Amino acid sequence: MSFKLKDIIVFEDESIIGLNKPPGMLSIPDREASEPSLKDLLQQQYSEIYTVHRLDKDTSGLIIFAKTAAAHKHFSRQFEERKTVKIYLGLLIGSVQPPEGTIDQPIAENMTKRGSMLIHKRGKSAITDYQVLKDFKQYSWVQFRIHTGRTHQIRVHAKFLGNPLVGDPIYGDGRTILLSSFKNKFKLNKDTLEEKPLLSRLALHAFQLSITDENGKLLELEAPLYKDMKVTMMQLEKFLKR
Repeated sequence: MSFKLKDIIVFEDESIIGLNKPPGMLSIPDREASEPSLKDLLQQQYSEIYTVHRLDKDTSGLIIFAKTAAAHKHFSRQFEERKTVKIYLGLLIGSVQPPEGTIDQPIAENMTKRGSMLIHKRGKSAITDYQVLKDFKQYSWVQFRIHTGRTHQIRVHAKFLGNPLVGDPIYGDGRTILLSSFKNKFKLNKDTLEEKPLLSRLALHAFQLSITDENGKLLELEAPLYKDMKVTMMQLEKFLKR
């Protein structure tokens, strides 16, 4: 995905910069520094940039970086002390039952499968509230609030519910969403040989963040959905609305 940094800025002041991270992009450099990260791009334009929190590479949405050491300390502490409100939106496979609740299941690293996590008593506490916003039967559009920030937390907890996130190659089936799978009498244009997926990535978006700035003022930040998720939701509403 090619983009200009200015096009994904959703908030900026002298302390922090909030961005709508594109899916498929690293938040910060990985150990191998194998590909450019959002932080790398920011460091090309700003004299100082500090990591406050991060999003999975495949998750899109709201992420903030601090612009001073003092701001970094101030905002990082709120994450550590769980004083932030973090809201995510995700599309899950199937109909989620019950339609709302809290998942309180500890998450640990999977020792046999590198790069993945699992629910295990040796893990760290992980708490996720969820609420189904729309039930399409085949899929569920769900809002999550995470009280902890464990690696892959929503993805692992969605699997625990029995409804993995759409497009999740680790905890789900990794399948794309095709319009032909739910639109009756679907036909390709005569010039098109193969159907293009509506959504071909992890269906998870960091939507809102509430945090207090250095002056004690509440900041309520929001990152709009990317086009692929927006179009997918419009088509589901159109053809699977009950």
